[in-house]
Amino acid sequence: MDEPEASPVVMLAHGILTSHVMWDGVAELLSQRWRVLRYDLRGHGSTTVGQLPYAMPELALDAIALLDELNIERVHFVGSSLGGMLGQWVGAHHSARLHSLTLANTTAVQGTPQSWEERLTAARGTGLLPLVEPTLKRWFTPGFLGSNSLEVSKMRSIATTTSVDGFIGCAALVRDLSQLHLLHRIHVPTLVVAGEQDSATTPMEAQQLVSSISGAKLVLLPAAHQSAVECPKAFAAAWSSFAENIPHSSRD
Repeated sequence: MDEPEASPVVMLAHGILTSHVMWDGVAELLSQRWRVLRYDLRGHGSTTVGQLPYAMPELALDAIALLDELNIERVHFVGSSLGGMLGQWVGAHHSARLHSLTLANTTAVQGTPQSWEERLTAARGTGLLPLVEPTLKRWFTPGFLGSNSLEVSKMRSIATTTSVDGFIGCAALVRDLSQLHLLHRIHVPTLVVAGEQDSATTPMEAQQLVSSISGAKLVLLPAAHQSAVECPKAFAAAWSSFAENIPHSSRD
């Protein structure tokens, strides 16, 4: 966990085909004031695959179990993409563990299940490599792809080294996503972050989250699907402005 000590904890959950490393830029900025806790989802990064199939409550409860293990009572939870999907579940079922909830580049319902089924079929047949370049084109704007080769290479490396079974387990959850019915149960301060050019989870889907969660606020960033990677300074600034206005956010 990145310090400083005695500050509130910000828990960062990544998306599919990534790892906690995707938060490097945001974590560096937030750790100047907050304690930053990053972890890898099942089957991603350094985490073992475990038993398939996965269920959304299992992934969400992994986060709660980690907080219990570290004796952390409450956090500001920030989830990107799949991390935001499981964040919705945490917000609906374990609000007492949250100071706030941030749902970035995510959605509550799957509008294109066939495309995810096609990716699952491809992964089972030929592995992840054929999926990586099309995924990078969804993740980032053309301008970012053309001018940030080191960052893109880092994300490419994370994607290509992800466990096939880990991808399959998580991709099946994304394919079957249906959580609109949970959103009215979220009653913690909530920020929704959307990328202006995100074709994977569109600004319209972000607005659906905002409309369904009481008091939720929306921030649009000049990015595609990986807004925390593409514009970490803007992401961190938007989140900090949101969190600093939450009463008692300095207490765990």
